[in-house]
Amino acid sequence: MSTAQFDLVVFGATSFVGQILVRYLTDTFGTDGDLKWALAGRSREKLEQVRSDLGSQAVSLPVIVADAADEDSLRQLCQQTRVVVSTVGPYALYGEPLVKVCADTGTHYCDLTGEVQWIPRMISRYEAAAKASGARIVHCCGFDSIPSDFGVFFLQQQAQARFGAPCTDVKMRVKAAKGGASGGTVASMMNVAREAASDSALRKQLSNPYALCPPDHGFTVRQANVSTPTFDADFDAWAGPFVMAGINTRIVHRSNALLGNAYGDDFRYDEAMLTGKGFAGRMKALGLTTGTGAFLAAAALAPSRWVLEKFVVPKPGEGPTPAAQKAGFYDLRFVGKTDSGARLQVRVTGAGDPGYGSTAKLLGQAAASLAKDIADDVPGGFWTPASLMGNALLSRLSSAADLTFEVQE
Repeated sequence: MSTAQFDLVVFGATSFVGQILVRYLTDTFGTDGDLKWALAGRSREKLEQVRSDLGSQAVSLPVIVADAADEDSLRQLCQQTRVVVSTVGPYALYGEPLVKVCADTGTHYCDLTGEVQWIPRMISRYEAAAKASGARIVHCCGFDSIPSDFGVFFLQQQAQARFGAPCTDVKMRVKAAKGGASGGTVASMMNVAREAASDSALRKQLSNPYALCPPDHGFTVRQANVSTPTFDADFDAWAGPFVMAGINTRIVHRSNALLGNAYGDDFRYDEAMLTGKGFAGRMKALGLTTGTGAFLAAAALAPSRWVLEKFVVPKPGEGPTPAAQKAGFYDLRFVGKTDSGARLQVRVTGAGDPGYGSTAKLLGQAAASLAKDIADDVPGGFWTPASLMGNALLSRLSSAADLTFEVQE
């Protein structure tokens, strides 16, 4: 049993999403309750300002000074806590030392990365150490990819209960969403494009739908990829590419592998955004396709990337206002079919801006679940949210993170 002083520490508490997260933790768990937690970052002055902004109830909240590039300070941090939840991105630039130290010291870890090029590196470099130390490492605990991961997890539970078999063909469609992006998220996306532009091996890896699966996964079924305007007969509407599909689909496939192929050996899964019916829907899908492609192309080239960073995209530390975070929402639809032809539709909704208002709730509950819900005999290694925290986190998301899961008859 751990003798650490804290259940969890928020590393990067002064970042844009870090501040939203610590506000959520304060409002949900308090600062002197059953969940013992602390703030961490590289500037004591900024940490103390964040604590002050939380109000009088947070005056005794501990702060820990640690630098993302200083392994010694990260080790001292890890010695004090069972779980570290990190908001310090882009993770491909700043995240590796903390993952390394957590894997070495047996400290559990979660984050909100969506950087599909970075996660395989961490698995290949540190999974052996995490398994040896007992550290449970869980990436993608924000909007990418908890709603997708748990939407499929919930759908498959319902399919087993109703049909006695999993849905081997599942699709997710974004029915509606409202929210803005922060500078940190945009910086992560642009860094992926920059790395891929100069690395052909990485481009090949990014095109592999099973890039995050264990080496012995054995999956060979061809996966759909909605990259152009596509008419979706299940929704009688047009669809276009969804920017988070690249990470979400890969997390869902890894969950399937880690859950013992619970969704089937020939499981198919894809994601897209619904754009409406008729000619107008088709034109919106075309616009979405063109806009997404243009942004990624511009982010891949140094001159146009400089223009985007200088004049177009939000800068790190910037993001939606509190009012916009509260006003945001998302409505996701999942359709699954079994090998026998049985069909099931599930709706997942979230309150709050997807990337920030909602992500802080998802990440906060994932960190709390990692600290409180997992049996001591569960082995270390690199997990997904659904494969490690399962029903415990599903319950937390429904009761305390404003996420709803419902079957549509």
